[in-house]
Amino acid sequence: MEHDPKTPQYRTDDPTSFGYISARERWPVIITQGIDDVYRSTGAAKDPELEREGKWVISELARLKHELQHDRELSPLVDDGEPDVAAYNEELEALGNPKWHAVPWLYAECYLYRRISTIFKQTQKWKSYDLFARQKMSTFRSSRPAVVELAARYKSIVNDLESKHTIKGAGTQQELEEAEKVLFQEMSEICLWGNATDLSLLTNLSYEDLQKLQGSDARKASEKNILVNDLAKAFSILSAAQKSGQKERRVDIVLDNAGFELFVDLILAGYLLAAGLATTVVLHPKSIPWFVSDVLPQDFASLLSALADPQTFYSTVSEDDKRAGKTPTPLSDTEVGDLKLLLEHWAGFHAEGQLMLRPNLFWTAAGSYWRLPKTEPSLFEDLKESELVIFKGDLNYRKLTSDAAWPAATPFTEAIGPLGPGSGIRILALRTCKADVVVGLPEGEDERIKATEGGGGDSGSRKWAWSGKWAVVQLCDGKA
Repeated sequence: MEHDPKTPQYRTDDPTSFGYISARERWPVIITQGIDDVYRSTGAAKDPELEREGKWVISELARLKHELQHDRELSPLVDDGEPDVAAYNEELEALGNPKWHAVPWLYAECYLYRRISTIFKQTQKWKSYDLFARQKMSTFRSSRPAVVELAARYKSIVNDLESKHTIKGAGTQQELEEAEKVLFQEMSEICLWGNATDLSLLTNLSYEDLQKLQGSDARKASEKNILVNDLAKAFSILSAAQKSGQKERRVDIVLDNAGFELFVDLILAGYLLAAGLATTVVLHPKSIPWFVSDVLPQDFASLLSALADPQTFYSTVSEDDKRAGKTPTPLSDTEVGDLKLLLEHWAGFHAEGQLMLRPNLFWTAAGSYWRLPKTEPSLFEDLKESELVIFKGDLNYRKLTSDAAWPAATPFTEAIGPLGPGSGIRILALRTCKADVVVGLPEGEDERIKATEGGGGDSGSRKWAWSGKWAVVQLCDGKA
């Protein structure tokens, strides 16, 4: 479209792109899982109308799967009353009414989830149903060991920050700032890696321990896979704003996945507020079920509900437990207390207006974030009010860079176009690589990793960037 870069986007008809595999292998499986989920809910329905509509939803999902697998043309979205339908359909027409296996990957994947949404929005009883909710909460439940460990350690950190505003053993101001910097990097890296994070990276607020951690094998093992790491620059920006005495210091987080990742996002938010690195944190969820596990406003409520009664959530025998013949071990009183205190901490920030949710239809539009200044100017202006806007995850990165086939050495500041230098927005991308587009790498780095086992070699594919093993943390100071 008119606001996008001239660099071509990755496509589903390019056999070297992960989009090729996605359209032929991943998406049919995702739709099948959705059908299974609705089938389970329909089978449990007591309301005849709910059951009738559920059967219709299943038939429509099956029709979508058939169209995808048989490479039919993408059909215009039906008018479900939402204001974004026209933009989707205009772009579809501009693309020449393409088929599923020969279309820009980013548009097709966004269209897929928006098309699924139209099916539910045409019903009365299923309008707000999230066919991925069961999957999200099951994943959060399976993350129990990490959740309880993080709750205990973060509670200790945040309580210490709020009560003492100091770090044990950090005698000088310089030592204190260095310790705070290390802690910020640890918090952010846990958010980066999600549930793949090595929790041994986290420690208490002892300055000596933080110093040890900085050079530990665990940290080095994690950091060697972060190909670009601008966390130190991000900390400097937030620290400078704090020292300046600036009264309002807002940080925004454009969210990625629900469940455990939302849990660690909230922990990062709580840490930023307790440490005084932010006075307000604004969380940006999606407005419709999106890319399977993306955060919806109701996921926030579901997570808090689970933490309000963690014993029931984690100890009740689930359907998965029954199938596996397992009985969960009850949480200890300490674990229950830690989780409830964490919930109270977050609820307090929310009640004081320091932690808030702000959904916007723009996050589920078809195109890239290059379009933000022109298509959603009010959101663009609002983000300028933030000290730092953190974009989480792979899809946000793809949208920031327009999912275009940039050379890997292209500067990040160039690849994000209108959101780059002079935009008035400071952007920090926290991204584990699960798609083709990667920018901002040193010259030759892409070729070096391609030459490693499973990296892609001479195939023409950047396979190393598909697995989530590698990551980038990239900053662009649009206020400079």
